[in-house]
Formats: sequence, C-alpha cells, structure tokens
Amino acid sequence: MEDYQKLGFRCGIEIHQQLETHKLFCSCPSLVNDENRPEIIIKRKIRAVAGETGEIDKAAAFEKQRNRAFIYEACRTSSCLVELDEEPPHEVNRDALTIALEIVLLLNAKPVSQIQFMRKTVIDGSNVSGFQRTALIATDGFIETSKGKVAVPTICLEEEAAKKIKEENNTVTYRLDRLGVSLVEIATDASIKDPEHAKECASIIGMALRSTGKVKRGIGTIRQDVNVSIAGRARVELKGFQELKSMPLVIANEVKRQMALTESKPEVRKANPNGTSEFLRPMPGAARMYPETDVKQIIVTGEMIGSIVIPELLTEKAEKLEKKYGLNTDLAKEVLDTDFEFGELVKLLPQVEPTFIATAITAYPKELKRRFNLEPETVSGNAYKEILGYLNEGKIAKEAVIELMADAASGKKIDISRFATVSAGDLKGELRKIIDANKGASMGALMGEAMKKFRGKADGKKIMDTLKALLEQ
Repeated sequence: MEDYQKLGFRCGIEIHQQLETHKLFCSCPSLVNDENRPEIIIKRKIRAVAGETGEIDKAAAFEKQRNRAFIYEACRTSSCLVELDEEPPHEVNRDALTIALEIVLLLNAKPVSQIQFMRKTVIDGSNVSGFQRTALIATDGFIETSKGKVAVPTICLEEEAAKKIKEENNTVTYRLDRLGVSLVEIATDASIKDPEHAKECASIIGMALRSTGKVKRGIGTIRQDVNVSIAGRARVELKGFQELKSMPLVIANEVKRQMALTESKPEVRKANPNGTSEFLRPMPGAARMYPETDVKQIIVTGEMIGSIVIPELLTEKAEKLEKKYGLNTDLAKEVLDTDFEFGELVKLLPQVEPTFIATAITAYPKELKRRFNLEPETVSGNAYKEILGYLNEGKIAKEAVIELMADAASGKKIDISRFATVSAGDLKGELRKIIDANKGASMGALMGEAMKKFRGKADGKKIMDTLKALLEQ
C-alpha cells in the first residue's frame, strides 16, 4: 500500500449537483432527458475569446485548433431562445438561489455579500454561447470526516452544459434539454488524505445535498471531478466519475501514472470505469473568466439568509429511525433513499414489523430486477401499500409480498386469491402428510417441500415452528 503522505499526495474534489427546479436563466423546465423528437436543429462553430486577463485560455485554444462543428437539437418543451443564445438570460432563478444557499449553510460556509455572475469560456460545444455562466455564492465551508475537517473553500451556482449525443468525423451533436439546468458546484481544498478518504468526502457532501430533498436524483444528475498531484508533479483533473465506488481505484492508478512520469504537465483526463484514465485537454486557467454583463448583481441580505430553514441531515434522520423502529444502520439509510414516508407506513401497517416494511421498500425492488428481470419503477407507491395492507390484514403471508410485487411490475392486476392463507389446523395436517411421505428427511428437506406447497400462504417461521413441534411428538 502506498504511503500517500510520503508521496506528497494532494487531492481535492469538485461536485456538480443539478437542482430540482426550473432552469437558471429562463422558465423552461429541467427535463434533462426530454424524450420528444427535436423540433429545432442548428449548426454552429464556436471561437475562443480572451478572458478578463486579456489572454485566451489554453484549454479554449486547444479546442479551437480542433476546428469542430456543432449540431444542436432542441425541443420547445425544454428549450427556448435563451438556450439557443438568441435571447439574453432572464432574471436568475430565485428558487435555485435559495436551494443553493440552503446547501451553503449545510456545508458550514459563509455566503458572499454580493453575487456576480461570470462567463467561463467553454468551446467544446457543450454551451451554445461558447461560455458557461457561473457565480461564487459562498466561501470558507467545511465538512467533518473520519480523518478530520476538510475545507470547502468555494461553492458556486451555475448553469449545466448541453448533453453530448454523438461525435462523428469533425462534428459533435448535442441536445439542449439539459443546457441551463440549475447546478451547484462544491469544491474542497487539497487536504484529502488518500483515495478512500476522497470517496468518503464525496459521500458526505452527497448526503448533505440529498438532505435538502431539492436536488435531482439518478444517473448524470451529480458528477464528481477529482484533482490529484504528488510532489514534483503537476495537478491533474480527473473528470466524469458517475459512481463513487470507482473513485479510489482511479485515484490510486493516477498516482502510479504520475510516479512513472519523467515529465509532468497540468491536464484534464477522463476517468474510465475500469480504473484507468485518458487525456482530454490541457488544464484550463484563470484566462477563461470574464464578467457577465447581461445578469444583474444580487445583494445577499441578512433577511434572505435568515429566511432559509436548514434541513435535518440524512445521517441524523437515520439515527432516529434506528432508535425508534429497531432498524440497522444500513437499512435506515436505505429507507431514507426511497420516496416513502416511513413513519406514515408504519402507522398504516401496525401488524407488520417495521423491519419487514423497510426491507419491502428497499430490498424487494432490487430483487424484482435481479430475480424477475422486472423494472421496479413500474410498481407504484399505492401498489406497495395495497400489497403490504393485505399482509397487515393477515390475508397473505410475507412470502407472497415479492410475488405480488412482481405481478404489479408485470402490469398484472394484484390478485391475492392464489395466496389465501391456510388455517393453523390445515397447515398442521398438511405438514404431517409431508413428514409421513419423507421419512428420515432432514429439517432442511422437509422445509423445502413445505415451502413449495405453502409459499405465500403461510409465514415461513410459522411453518418451521410447526414442523419442529410435529417432529418432537
């Protein structure tokens, strides 16, 4: 194992999270995957311009040399003239600003007194205008980790980039449904201790974001970039982490790659799923920033900050679930990742153990995918309540729940007739027949035969207890 401290390891992360509100500079909805066919198609080339320093950014100059053309597809349901860069930006989405400031307070940061949007030159085609609008909204935050505090020096509010659809020859095609979606960018300092610590920091920040209940969920709605260097080597930015589990391996491999270099230069690299990375472009610098004159400055008042209600962290909520309902730590955290109000479910189902309710709404959806090859999203919240309600009324056994969920996921009507519970007397009589027909069989074998006959009609524990009692007679 590498001694990262001895290597002069420096690492910081940037997290980009989409907010659950309309776009940042227009009233278009945030349909990041608009399924409508494109109604508007335009083709453009983008040129690099000098930033506030009077110089053209290295990354922008690199993209300019590639001389690519860009095709943009748009739908009227999710894009307007603002996305097409044919109309100035509208007033900043105040809902997005409020959510961003809520995140600022959760991360112990200090809001700036005045928000000034800047233009950040981006000419890879992902922004039709050739720049991204971004504003610093807070500084001097921090998170608590298992290895001490990690500083969060900057938090920004910005607009999301367009979504790349394909690239062929010298032409890149983008969809504009995602362009302009409200986004927060959170950056830590370089005090992260090692690859696993980077994963922990990203996880803690992600938890804080989800605690607001106002951020988008799903693949592509949150992205992590990691800046890594060791002593004597230039900083490298690793982009495109979609899953936290891959982060430690990619960082460890980047350290090994840097150790093997004879020459080192700042660059941006793409993080691959297999733990490797590949060159994307030179590292951008300060030359790509210049003021946005089309967006008014925003004064952040004490009244604005005082009106924000800081939400309870998910970790705190999970601890309460553990204590109140006897859930284990992991199960409590998974419950909070569902769309269900767990306390209300427990009240609705007083005859069902809270642990089983938690398992049904967290583990069973995965089981539908793994065991039945069905999409769990097709089972509505009302279907879950209906099925668990039958269990609560004693009309079905626990084992029938997953089977009925599979029916619901397949589009079938929820029909409990085939799972009608058997009486204690009938169960005892049938189990005696199974014992008589399988003389000398082990308890496991007898249980297997019994479950074939009574799956979904009798509780597994009840079957086991009855078998044991019969065998002891």
